[in-house]
Amino acid sequence: MKKGAAVMDSPLLSCKGLHKSFQSDGVDVDVIRGVDLEVSAGDFTVLMGSSGSGKSTLLYLMSGLEDVTGGTVMCNGYEISSMKEKELALLRRGEMGFVFQAFNLIPNLTLLENIMAAGFLSDTPKVDLERRAHELLDSLGLGDLAKRLPSQVSGGEQQRAATARSLVNSPKILFADEPTGALNSASGKKVLDYFSRLAKEGQTIFMVTHDLKGACRGNRVIYLKDGQIHGEYRFDDQALSLEEREKLLFSWLVKQGW
Repeated sequence: MKKGAAVMDSPLLSCKGLHKSFQSDGVDVDVIRGVDLEVSAGDFTVLMGSSGSGKSTLLYLMSGLEDVTGGTVMCNGYEISSMKEKELALLRRGEMGFVFQAFNLIPNLTLLENIMAAGFLSDTPKVDLERRAHELLDSLGLGDLAKRLPSQVSGGEQQRAATARSLVNSPKILFADEPTGALNSASGKKVLDYFSRLAKEGQTIFMVTHDLKGACRGNRVIYLKDGQIHGEYRFDDQALSLEEREKLLFSWLVKQGW
């Protein structure tokens, strides 16, 4: 398929025969080995696995932040695995949002300015961009902190601001790599509560986590082992409480060798 050719009725995000290898002391080391995966619009997909299983690498490959060694990656009907960096940058700006463990906020900009800065390269008028940024801050309980610098708020508040920044362009898919890894349990819960709310509103989320409580927020959990998909668990009963989901997922993960 030619890059740029749209495919109708396809998953929002997918990969086929995905491989990634790195060189270490002159030897090729396979990190991702023949992964096939589809993510439908509205899915909250969680990647889990032991350290070194390839979770973050797979997320980076699926979002175009890492070059693939082999296979294809499709996003919103476009092949991104063969795009040049300029094309990828345009696609990521319009289709993707990113939340990482490191907040990566610009220290001399206020929280409001940090969020707006992510939208300056879009065609959105400044007045609409500012309105959107305020709406996101309010929805994350940060409305009173809009004019604070990152150094003037807590780590949890910085991560929520970073989440708002990732959503300012209304991305089709939100990628999150260990978004609560640097937070205490209370701050992490606020971020995860917001992710759950986004998922209920139809936001597609693709998240890497090692945290059982975080993984329970997804509607499907993919378990990676040695760079391959080892199993998948789906929460078909949406009425389950978080505690019930945690027990079910823990039991399944143990069987996978977690």
